[in-house]
Amino acid sequence: MKLDWQSIKDFLTYQIIEAKEKGDFHLDTWMVILAIVALLATKVLLRVLKKFLTRKMDHSDKLKFDSIFRFFNYLVYIIVILVILNSSGADITALLTASAALFVGIGFALQDFFKDIIAGITIIVDKSVLVNDIIEVDDKVGRVFEIKLRSTRAITRDDKVLIIPNHLFLSDIVFNYTQNHAKTREKVGVGVAYGSDTRLVEKILLEVANNQKGVLKSPEPMVLFQNFGDSSLDFELFFYVRDAFTDPKIKSSLRFEIDKAFRENNISIPFPQRDLHLVSSNITWKKDDEKTD
Repeated sequence: MKLDWQSIKDFLTYQIIEAKEKGDFHLDTWMVILAIVALLATKVLLRVLKKFLTRKMDHSDKLKFDSIFRFFNYLVYIIVILVILNSSGADITALLTASAALFVGIGFALQDFFKDIIAGITIIVDKSVLVNDIIEVDDKVGRVFEIKLRSTRAITRDDKVLIIPNHLFLSDIVFNYTQNHAKTREKVGVGVAYGSDTRLVEKILLEVANNQKGVLKSPEPMVLFQNFGDSSLDFELFFYVRDAFTDPKIKSSLRFEIDKAFRENNISIPFPQRDLHLVSSNITWKKDDEKTD
């Protein structure tokens, strides 16, 4: 059976809606088929894209992602339909102008909203921040307990909820204390009086650290003689802890024990002081009632 190419051509070029003049809107069978194929291809591509973006997400994160991706779907379909209408000769200039003005206004109004959404998707996909991570943002430390598309919530050491807009994770410096491992290095600084036995100071600091609950044995604590200060010899005790969220308690306990050990070994912690030297000079004072010639 031979194909009748002329019949196929006639079928494809059959005008469902005829153009009154050249360049006017028209609709033929070929355009309908092309529109259907374009919409189906768009649907398949969007489904593949969604599967690719959510491949590393757990079930709860996928549910959060669905709402924003649905909005993205609508936007893509609108663009495809506009392209199809333009190809069929429809005058969409006025529609595009109105849409452009509308989208510009919406864009300015929702600028921060979309920044947060995009950042939220980025956080969920690349897992730069996870639940139970200890983070520091703008000098505030908290443990993450919830990650949403617009914001991330963390509980601070004062039991306050810290609500962080997600775009800050992309625009600001954020410290993640538990990104690579659970151990973090902390330090406690202390100054001793000039004339103190520096090796004894080092020994005491290491003993206090090794006996402190919460300080890890490996890596071992370390003491650095940092500087000759104005009024003191400055030392820093470095140590590792498993949970950086509770490190203020450990630091406080270390300071108590350091103070106790220094007192037992007659090592004093100085306070800032200045030597004031008075230079005498002969000053002649004239009485107020003394008259001059």
